[in-house]
Formats: sequence, structure tokens, C-alpha cells
Amino acid sequence: MTTRPDTQPRAAARTLHWLALPILLLAGCVSVPPTTAVLAPEAPVAVAVPVPVASDPAQSGAPASSPVAAAASQADEQVAAPVPVDPLRPEVRLDLDDRAARVDLWQRVRRGFAMPDLDSDLVRDRERWYASRPDYVARMTERGGRYLFYIVEELEKRGMPTELALLPFIESAYNPQAMSVARASGMWQFIPSTGRDFELKQNVFRDDRRDVLASTRAALDYLQKLHGMFGDWHLALAAYNWGEGSVQRAIAKNQRAGLGTDYMSLRMPAETQGYVPKLQAVKNIVGRPASFNLQLPELYNHPYFLSVPIEHDIDVVLAIRLAGMTSDEFQNLNPQMNRPVILAAGTPQILLPYDNANRFVRELPQHRGPLTSWTTWIAPKTMKSAEAAHAVGMAEDEFREVNRIPARMVIKSGSTLLVPRRNAMIADVSSTVADNATMMLAPDAPPLRKVALRAGRRDSVESIARRYRVSVAQVAQWNNVGTGAKFAPGQGVVVYVAGKARKGAAPAASTRTASARGTHRTRVAASGGSKSGKPARGAPSHKHVVARN
Repeated sequence: MTTRPDTQPRAAARTLHWLALPILLLAGCVSVPPTTAVLAPEAPVAVAVPVPVASDPAQSGAPASSPVAAAASQADEQVAAPVPVDPLRPEVRLDLDDRAARVDLWQRVRRGFAMPDLDSDLVRDRERWYASRPDYVARMTERGGRYLFYIVEELEKRGMPTELALLPFIESAYNPQAMSVARASGMWQFIPSTGRDFELKQNVFRDDRRDVLASTRAALDYLQKLHGMFGDWHLALAAYNWGEGSVQRAIAKNQRAGLGTDYMSLRMPAETQGYVPKLQAVKNIVGRPASFNLQLPELYNHPYFLSVPIEHDIDVVLAIRLAGMTSDEFQNLNPQMNRPVILAAGTPQILLPYDNANRFVRELPQHRGPLTSWTTWIAPKTMKSAEAAHAVGMAEDEFREVNRIPARMVIKSGSTLLVPRRNAMIADVSSTVADNATMMLAPDAPPLRKVALRAGRRDSVESIARRYRVSVAQVAQWNNVGTGAKFAPGQGVVVYVAGKARKGAAPAASTRTASARGTHRTRVAASGGSKSGKPARGAPSHKHVVARN
């Protein structure tokens, strides 16, 4: 977390509360009756301020007079503060003098570096690229400061190199809402099939590929598996980007030719060839920012967020209001939600900064009225959106917007839809629905024919929509990408056209037409949906997005 000099005492005080402890403090908060105060305003709060320890200013790039450096020089002079007692669990005593809580987070990352270094022209090239873009590096590292402490904690628990905490810089610029043209999503960039392999739910209500905790768990599980297969972190990273089968085949090919089988010896696509050098460049910058005329934001070695349990369905807007934070900051920590409601059965906790978490658990018991205005409805038959909207008492435009239903699509029988909760006594949505809800759509009449084609060098959602005289939103929905997405050359693209395809409409690349009125089945995500299915043989099993901000 970035800390300004004028907020140092407040930020340092937060070092008293580790991620596990607040969970103990808050674990019963939301489940108690609304009339019971959970965390009373008069509850004692520790006010002693542990002093963070700084890294060497020459390494961190921070001026010697920074708050972190100044605090480090005074650390040995501090008088030990009284050990407070958790007001809800008196038997739990808090150790305020834990030295690890006062260490600069960047220095902790550096101490955990354990991978062998690469030294190549590609590394130098990436170093120059980052060094020439200090604003980009500043945005990227400040954004990553929200999540870095948690990821470092998880890596250390598993005994994994802390270089891996820098991998989201390469994958997504630490943007948990990033989506690539290959439909890889989240800061760890899982494609749908790999996400499902690692138990990341993707349905109407949430996409766990964007969930900060779930995606981190899955990414570290996957990286551990790959390291177990190859016995080498560089090869494991190549497999994370290119696919384990592709790396195995490249190794086997070199073995047959009597060539080396290390990362630098393999013949790989340009993206994978530059993947580890990018990580090495970021590692070098984090290790010696001053050498590149860059300055990293000061990050204290304590959690940025707390995990707050959710016991009942609650509207996202209400949760944001009770927490007293902006919608953008809430989405930065809870980007997995696809709908305007948090279902307790599928999302048992939300992440909030320390002050906002305390406010949330104080304000929630004081709230009067329903926690959510939404529930679910299962379509009993195949219906047009206007018919379904009338059945649940909604305007069609609102119904289509909240359920992300494109124009000229019908809702298939068995689809799960979000509708107003008219009766305050309606129970929360069940875990079966919360975990397995699907949205199944099909093109509306007149009959449409599915056209499968390969994108040209400069094709985008907009250019395809213009060429086939359909809407941008439709092309985005049919291909599970954003409306502003660009297609990679040769990427498969699907459109639905009325009757025969317009003469001359197909791009220069080969076009294959599928059967008419093919049903379009999606599991809808916030970005427009994630289509099920494994990648083709030889295709990358995990492809990252090049972040533009």
C-alpha cells in the first residue's frame, strides 16, 4: 500500500492487525442478529504505533528522509507498548512488537528471491522498456501494492520464490479485471478451461478467475504443479504461459537433436521466449530501482485488506455504502462479481481495507430494511426477453441490462435470471444456484446462420460488426470479449447472419459456415461471458494479456 508522509502514523497503526487476526475478530460479525452490536464503537483499539523498518534507501530508491527510513533509525529507541487484549476473545493476546510487521515489504520480497538469474539481450531490452516508462511502472506498482502482501504471505507459506509475486506485473499489470483476446481473465490470467481445472467457478453470478484470493490460490497450485513436472522454475513459467504439453514437446525435440533442454535452449513462440526475461527485468528493477532511475512506492509489510464474512445476500451498492468506500476501490478488491448482488452461498467473504472493514461491521447491524433487492428466477421455457421481463414484472430494458442479454437473443429454458425480490421474507439464494447458475441464449427469429471465420491482421469487434452489419454488442457477446476488443490474426471469430452470408463479407482468411440456428450457450461473466471448452491441440493453455495502463 502506498503511504504518504502525513498518513504514516495511521498506516503504521494498521500493522497491528494481520490478515488472520481480523478474521478471528470479524468471523461472527455478520452472522449475529441485526439488533446485536458486533464491534461496538467503544471497544478498545490498540493505539501503540509499531515503527516500520525500511529497506536500504540505495536499493529502494526512496530518499533518506522518507518516513520509512526515518522510522527505521528510531526503531531501537521505541518503548514496548502494552500488549492489548482482543475485546471479543480475551484469551488471544496480540504481539505488537512483532519485528516482521515493521519490515518494508519490498525488502521482504527481495530477501525471498530464489530463482537463478537470466542475463540476456532480451532482459536488457525489457529493462530499457520499463525504465523509459516511469509513469507506467508507478501505476503498476501502486496498483500491485493492494495485493502484494497477501501473495508474498502465501508464497512463503508454500516455500516458493518471491519472484512469483511479481508475475502479475507481467500477466496483467496487476489488474484483476484484465481480459485478454484469448479470454484469459484476472490478474493471473486464467483461460476458462484452466480455471475450471483449478476449481475457479465461472457462472452467472461470479467469475473466480478475477477473485483475488481464489485466483492466487489457483495460480500458486498450478505453478507448484508445473515445477513438480519440470523441476525448474523457468520451464514452469514457460509452461504457465505456453502450456505444459507444448514445453514437453519442445524438450523432447531438443533431446532427440542432442540439444540443451533449459529455458534458453528451447525453441518457443516469441511471447514465451520473452516471458521469463520480462519477469527478470521486473525483478532487477525491484531489486535495484535506483539503478534504473526509478522509485518504488513505499509499501509497509502489513495487509492492505481484511476478509469480512458475508452471511446473507446483500446488494453490492449497499455493501459499498456501509463500508464507506468508492465503487472503484470496492471493485479493485472484489472484481469477481458479475451481478449487482453478493450471494452469501457463493461468495462467503468480501475484501475491504482496514478502516472500511471496521466501518462495515459497525454499520451492518444498524441497517434497517432488506439487505438485497434481488433474487433468482429460473426460466420455465424458452422465451423472448420481453416475455420473460413481463413475467417477473420488470421493464424489458432493465431486465436485459441487469442480466446482460444482447438484442435479438432468446432465453433458453432453465436459464437462471436475476429478478427483483418482491417479498422481504424470501430466503437467500441457495448454494446450488449460486454455484451452478447458467445463462443459455439462442439467436432470435428470423433464423440466423452461424458463420465461423478467422480474423484478419487488423480485425476488431467493431470491424467485424461493420462488415456483417450487426451490432458491436452482438459480436462481443458471441465471442465472449469486450466491445473494444481486437482479434489476434487467425483467431476464430463467430457471427450470426440472416440467411446467406453477404457476398464478399468474409475476410481474406478462410471462412467456415456452421449449421443454421446454432444454440449459443454461455456462462455469462462481467466482461461479456466466458465460453466453455478446451483450447485446440497445440494452443496455449494459459495466455496473458498485454496491459495498456
